[in-house]
Amino acid sequence: MSDGSAGPRIAVLGLHLEANAFAPPTRLDDFARQCLVQGEAMTRLARSEASHLPAEIPGFYRRMDATGPWSPVPLLVAAAPPGGPIEQAVFLDLLDAMRRGLAAALPLDGVYLASHGAASATGEEDSDGAIAAMIRQVVGPAVPIVCSHDLHCNVSETLVDSVDALVVYRTNPHVDMAARAAESADLLRELLGGARMARAFLRLPLVPPSVTLLTAAGPYAERIAEAEALMRADPRIANASVAAGFVFSDLPKCGMTVTVTARGGDAALAQATARRLARHAWGQRARHVPTLTPLGDAVALAAAAGRGEAPPVLLADVADNPGGGGRGSTTWLLRALHEAGAQGVVLGIFVDPALAEEAHGLGEGAGFEAVFNRVPSEFSQGFAAPARVLALRDGAGLGRRGTMAGRRFDLGPSALLELAGSGLRVVVGSLRRQLHEPAMLELHGINIAAARCLVVKSRGHFRAGFDEHFPDARIVEVDAPGLTSPVLANFAWKRLPRPVFPLDAGAAWEG
Repeated sequence: MSDGSAGPRIAVLGLHLEANAFAPPTRLDDFARQCLVQGEAMTRLARSEASHLPAEIPGFYRRMDATGPWSPVPLLVAAAPPGGPIEQAVFLDLLDAMRRGLAAALPLDGVYLASHGAASATGEEDSDGAIAAMIRQVVGPAVPIVCSHDLHCNVSETLVDSVDALVVYRTNPHVDMAARAAESADLLRELLGGARMARAFLRLPLVPPSVTLLTAAGPYAERIAEAEALMRADPRIANASVAAGFVFSDLPKCGMTVTVTARGGDAALAQATARRLARHAWGQRARHVPTLTPLGDAVALAAAAGRGEAPPVLLADVADNPGGGGRGSTTWLLRALHEAGAQGVVLGIFVDPALAEEAHGLGEGAGFEAVFNRVPSEFSQGFAAPARVLALRDGAGLGRRGTMAGRRFDLGPSALLELAGSGLRVVVGSLRRQLHEPAMLELHGINIAAARCLVVKSRGHFRAGFDEHFPDARIVEVDAPGLTSPVLANFAWKRLPRPVFPLDAGAAWEG
């Protein structure tokens, strides 16, 4: 080690983006408005009570602090809301900043790379692999690199070949980010102590729609449980990661992957474990066909709940999930519920900066004609209704449950509107954020327990935030158009490897 008295010098860096090929490109401003932190500010935020950093960074710091002396070398962490591929110039600037920071920090004893794992750039399909390969090139073959990823990551051979261990989330909704960061810290400590690791990697022709990837129950939950059982049963297995992938990236590296890291350099064990997990995943592939509720049926359920004829219901607008690249601005559910006169409905977060700005200009209590999507597009069609401004907020808050617990969020200037006639209440935000945290509604004065119907523009993370009010039995995933529709046949795929299940029923894998 370069400085035994201060502990090993560990570089910390990461890039968080889930890239949806069908969404507009991600710009520098998207990172700047969510998280773009360099240098010592990372360490200060990581050790603060709450911050806007990805949860892996504070989790890694806490575990390293608890397990011995070390000298953090914070470089750069950039995080943007899910959107289109990063503009190539922006990606190259971030990559260059990481490279310069690493080179200036040499000698290093180890590297922790905390990235989402489903990023891409307009000129680089494997941006995550490119970052890992750059790190390896700069630090050399002997410096251990541990990488953690979201379970919706698209893993490449380049990335696996560049790191010593890959650790993937095991919960969906994601509540184990800090735990996986701690696991990464422990593996890095092992590697610093001289441990040898071998890795095995397999990709399946399987692109499961995200609504089939919950980890409480179902086919993916069973694969995660199997991986955890294998790790408990055989201490030689340092990590077994079954990554679901993110199909909307529309890339050749899309597909469910299995990456196994084995202690002692035991390549045969890593390969046998990876094959076992992959065979079982492939054998259960038919269970990854989603079942959604038609829009009309969902509206009828909401209307019945509003009349008191049925318990309160949560409608998940899964096809317009900003957490997967959706714009948060489709109006199919909004219009249908309003026209049906469903009572006690709360909808959020509807992303419309122009509408939020207009509401702030008018002030609380003002009545006006609310125009949603005044510049319509393919999915974000226009809709107008008389409305009243109930509340205005700056959109900043602190999460209290689920994936955002203890983390700061920002909706931008936001407003709570009530539509005349139906009484439907809509939280309108300025920044693209999925509704997966109850505090996002509560800061606007909404009593969630009193709502008869809650409409969330989110795919699944809301389950960890709203389960105190809505158990799974009262959650309905709605079939409506949008950029994140689980009906994969709705999209014009260009780079996805074919055949692939469930798009191609005859897809085969020899195992």
